[in-house]
Amino acid sequence: MADLFESDTTPDASFRAPLAERMRPTTLADMVGQEHIISAGKPLRRMIETDRIVSLVFFGPPGTGKSTLAHIIAESTKSEYIRINAVLSNVAELRASLRHGEENARRGKKTILFIDEIHRFNKSQQDALLPAIEAGTVILIGSTTQNPYFYLTNALLSRVMLFPFKAIEDEAIERFVRSALADTRGFSGTVTITDSAVKLIVSSALGDIRKALTYLEFAVLASGMNDEAAEAVTDDIVREVVQQKALRYDRDGDEHYDTASAFIKSVRGSDPDAALYYLAVMLESGDDPRFIARRLSILAAEDIGLADPSALSVAASAFTIVELIGMPEAALVLSECTIYLALAPKSNSATIAVGKAMADVKAGNVSPVPNYLRDSHSSVFDRKDPEGYRYPHNFPHHIVAQAYTTDAKKYYEPQDMGFEKELKKRHEWIIRHIAPEKKGADAGGG
Repeated sequence: MADLFESDTTPDASFRAPLAERMRPTTLADMVGQEHIISAGKPLRRMIETDRIVSLVFFGPPGTGKSTLAHIIAESTKSEYIRINAVLSNVAELRASLRHGEENARRGKKTILFIDEIHRFNKSQQDALLPAIEAGTVILIGSTTQNPYFYLTNALLSRVMLFPFKAIEDEAIERFVRSALADTRGFSGTVTITDSAVKLIVSSALGDIRKALTYLEFAVLASGMNDEAAEAVTDDIVREVVQQKALRYDRDGDEHYDTASAFIKSVRGSDPDAALYYLAVMLESGDDPRFIARRLSILAAEDIGLADPSALSVAASAFTIVELIGMPEAALVLSECTIYLALAPKSNSATIAVGKAMADVKAGNVSPVPNYLRDSHSSVFDRKDPEGYRYPHNFPHHIVAQAYTTDAKKYYEPQDMGFEKELKKRHEWIIRHIAPEKKGADAGGG
């Protein structure tokens, strides 16, 4: 069977693959980064070296070597390599690949089916892979920039090994960029470039080695390397190529949730500067300001709570204003709200209290409503019950000792932060002076 991706056309002599493709590593020794999974002695390295590969899914940021490692595995294990892209593929192509794997298996040959962006496959497409994986007629290697636990079915996850890929360290990217300048597959030592320009390329790549090589190639082209007036690649040329240091941010993926998590944790941690940084990342990346305002509103109740009850009003006001005015002015409102909440005293007593109460109810620790607290029109209300409801406003301090549950409940533990100090004093006074066992005989309205 011909390669599903084999082209019928032959490129002319002037064709030259992009630098990132020309410099793609072909052996494990050439791989950059990912030492945590491919260094000597690691399980994946041993599987490759002993030709005992099982189905795998690689996940992590773009440009970190996922597809490169899949190709190296296919070459190292003498397997036929079929590559499809989940965005462009269809059911017919997938079935054809699986059938070819079955034919190879009958001939005693292994087939590696590499599916790029596997998270784009829907449930039925993922389910179609299961019989072939179980039978071993294909070895699946999936690649995704998304969290596989969110995008892959449990059935597929149970049949593959997951390996996380990390962003490449700047030092490793710089070494690879410099090797591309010297290598015959790259520029063969013909390019003059300043050290600061190299470092600017590296820092702008944000851990993506493919992006770094692309920036380098564009910068060399922009310098007019093949012209008589060619100049050295300088910082200014690189800045023109890079234009703006791109944010590695996917509004529907892990970067979005990671940044939002860091934002909320910075506010909770009372660090306004860190919180403002993450706020800026989200806004500059096009996040919905209403999403940010919602998260701040939740935080105001969850983490500030009774230490500063006005924080919830500040967050609610910010949410309303953000909905009304939108960007770019919403950034000002979110900034003010973020700083206020970051500097507010913190208490999670309300969060803990309701969590305990809900856990009690969920566990079945429930008790009937005392008769004197029932609606007097209720069908189960006992009018003959001698114990009546005590109306608090008929008593000193507008409080009366009275049991409000048939068994004792204890959930709220006041904390010594901000305004909650005053609430704690009042709470303790009530317990001390109006204890249920001191309940008198007088009853109020019903």
